[in-house]
Amino acid sequence: MSKSKMWGPEAFWGLGYDWDPQWVLTRDQEALQEKLIDLCRTTLRDNAVESDRELVFPRKNFEALASLGLLGLNVPRAWGGLGEDHTCTAMVVETIARYGCASTAMCYTMHVGAVAAALFRAHDNATLQDLMKRLDRDVLVGTLSYSDPETGSHFWYPISSGAERVDGGWKVRKKASWTTSAGFADWYIVQTTSPDFGGDYSNLSCFLVMADEVKAEPSLWDGLGLRGNQSGTLEVDNVTMPESRLVGPVGDGANSNDETVDPFFLLCSSACWNGISLGMIDIARRHTTARRHADVGMRVADYPTIQDYVGEAVIDTNTSRSFVYLMARAMDDVTNQCDWSIHEDLSRMPRADVLHWMWQVKFTAAKNVANVSDKMLHACGGTGYKPDLGIERYLRDGKAGWVMGPTNEVLRQFVGKSVLLGFDSLDYWNQSVNERLLRNELKKMDGESKKELARELLAETDEG
Repeated sequence: MSKSKMWGPEAFWGLGYDWDPQWVLTRDQEALQEKLIDLCRTTLRDNAVESDRELVFPRKNFEALASLGLLGLNVPRAWGGLGEDHTCTAMVVETIARYGCASTAMCYTMHVGAVAAALFRAHDNATLQDLMKRLDRDVLVGTLSYSDPETGSHFWYPISSGAERVDGGWKVRKKASWTTSAGFADWYIVQTTSPDFGGDYSNLSCFLVMADEVKAEPSLWDGLGLRGNQSGTLEVDNVTMPESRLVGPVGDGANSNDETVDPFFLLCSSACWNGISLGMIDIARRHTTARRHADVGMRVADYPTIQDYVGEAVIDTNTSRSFVYLMARAMDDVTNQCDWSIHEDLSRMPRADVLHWMWQVKFTAAKNVANVSDKMLHACGGTGYKPDLGIERYLRDGKAGWVMGPTNEVLRQFVGKSVLLGFDSLDYWNQSVNERLLRNELKKMDGESKKELARELLAETDEG
């Protein structure tokens, strides 16, 4: 039997370590996990209620996380960070969401993604290195801004953006529809079309933008769940910034997406959804084992239906967790335990090779949390419907999983289409012509209609 999981001086009231895959963690990571669980108990969990009720950005929770060095979790030890790997990262996000605050876990997910994007190209950039060294000391919260008001969850099309080279640096413009921590983060990694953009949306670049260079409307945020994450609009209005604010070479944005931003976001957001699922199972265990029906002398937990609900929820959630940790370990293996120095070779992109697996990870976790949230509400009955028990907040937080981009609709089509038609068929930037479809449509046209279309096409060619 594993050791007891503690909640302060008492045994934890939810699932014990017997139901956690502790074997994936090193002893140092287990020790960090224990400290983080206790921090959730003393600080993060209470603040979650405030964030949800008052729409408060969890700055106090980030200050607490910084006390454990967690803002620099993946920063190399040589730069003052913890130098931890993908497996530890998944554990930390899951732990925050499960025992502490789901809004904080999501804001932290975006922070980790921004740190990864910076570390990807920090080896020859003193500005990025200086920022990475100060994350915990100065409690510098970062986030990603990749969305676009014109393209929704197809965030890889930053239509409302651009950059141009100016004397001594860059002039950057960006409009984003959904940016977690917008107006509250201290620094942002934003993606725009490149300074030499010529209509090819695979030609993207990333920039480091500081808090005083953005415009946001945080007061407008009011979501169903994750109410502390302040996800809203963001604008960078033709801000001129130094040369060093370019993150990587011009045109490196697509590589940054595939190698760091997408893998870390999909890993951490999936860990967040799993943490929410576990948080609801924990609450359901506590409630159903304590609640007794006096008329029959049975606890709620004694009913076979409740046992079935909880058993299935644990099995499905641990299946999802296993997938997350499997892929975390896979990325650890191909990166020498998240060694950022491998990217001094700009062509090294080992995480990108498993990106299609990460699509499946996110789909699975988001689908599972939607199901578990309903079943744990059913298990807790009318009491679960009331906010005081805590199920209700976790349920609302978990509903974000399915719709958060890339949405589950997008991901399952990615997987299905690539399986059936090959990866090239995904055509992220709408550059490949589907000649089969085109010729089929042309067959439906009569001769005069074809002539008219030909005249229009020739006119467009002349104009071009």
